[in-house]
Amino acid sequence: MRLLRSTDLALRVLMRLAVAGESTPATREVAADMNVPYTHLAKVVAELQHLGLLAARRGRGGGLTLTEKGRTASVGAVVRSFEGDGDVVECEGATPCPLNSACRLRGALRRAQEAFFASLDPLTVADMIATPTGPLLLEIGRAS
Repeated sequence: MRLLRSTDLALRVLMRLAVAGESTPATREVAADMNVPYTHLAKVVAELQHLGLLAARRGRGGGLTLTEKGRTASVGAVVRSFEGDGDVVECEGATPCPLNSACRLRGALRRAQEAFFASLDPLTVADMIATPTGPLLLEIGRAS
């Protein structure tokens, strides 16, 4: 299974903010630390804010902070939110698959996708920043 770029960025933003402590980095700062385009990261931050996983304040003294919900969020739930609940393969659409009415592959792929998500469910954002990841994230932020 391959994650969307936005899902990857969402997880990395949450991890970055989980180690931020009292600092409230701006979206531009996080984008620079992660070496990603600001506009792309801003969309991800907006969705994370909508989900209640982070808070964003504009202006002087503003920045991004992880909410308690964000700190304890299930990685599986975050991935589901960004990936959506669509099928792994597109069986219908402009050119429907001729096997669609009698296909067993679609169900098998759906079960595999759910198993993938389920394997991420027990992990929280806080779990993802345990050593050695957390200290490395702190160093990345200081290197800028």
